[in-house]
Amino acid sequence: MRSFNKKELLYHNPLASATDIRHFRMEGPGKAEIREGRLQLEELTSYEGDNDAEQQATNIVYWCDVNFPSDILVEWEFWPVQEPGLCILFFSAQGRNGEDLFDPKLKRRDGSYEHYNHGDINAFHLSYYRRKYEKERSFHLCILRKSYGHHLVGQAANPLPDVSSAIGPYRMTLVKCEADIAFYINDLPILNWRDDGNTYGPLLAGGKIGFRQMSPGIFQYSHLRVFAVEGE
Repeated sequence: MRSFNKKELLYHNPLASATDIRHFRMEGPGKAEIREGRLQLEELTSYEGDNDAEQQATNIVYWCDVNFPSDILVEWEFWPVQEPGLCILFFSAQGRNGEDLFDPKLKRRDGSYEHYNHGDINAFHLSYYRRKYEKERSFHLCILRKSYGHHLVGQAANPLPDVSSAIGPYRMTLVKCEADIAFYINDLPILNWRDDGNTYGPLLAGGKIGFRQMSPGIFQYSHLRVFAVEGE
């Protein structure tokens, strides 16, 4: 696995007060509040059936309204509170023609997954807590996808326990440096992938990051930091 050097701090948000989240944007029917000094996200409409369209209508994305450069290291602390559910970090998110993610020319997004994998945007999707469906609860994986196109580009075993056994916080670290992407939990290397810039489309540059959740999960987040990074 390639080594990376953390450089200057670009962004720090403790996610501990209403003031801390005033510049975040919610897509989908969700609620963001501060609980126990941490950001807690949950869906306002819960669904546990098998109809995918009905399920997607209940899901949310919570965007940090900051554009970051291409080469970054993202750290955050994570607590699973209620499952079933699924958590994704979107990163390098912007319009497919380089537009800002919130450019009014882009189609409206409402939390339904197709708006993020086959819509007007490009992004990476790191799903790091997968407990929504029975097959995900019985065999825990971390999955990396690249969109436009929802391409599965990497997967690995996921050590995060179920809510009943969780003792948080879990320290999550995502690195995107040039063509390389790496993910760590509590400094344990989990996943790494190198984009050839051809098989799944051109290399993605900078953009926004956001937390995605599937209902009826409830999850908490704190100490979001973004650093510049360079490879060794």
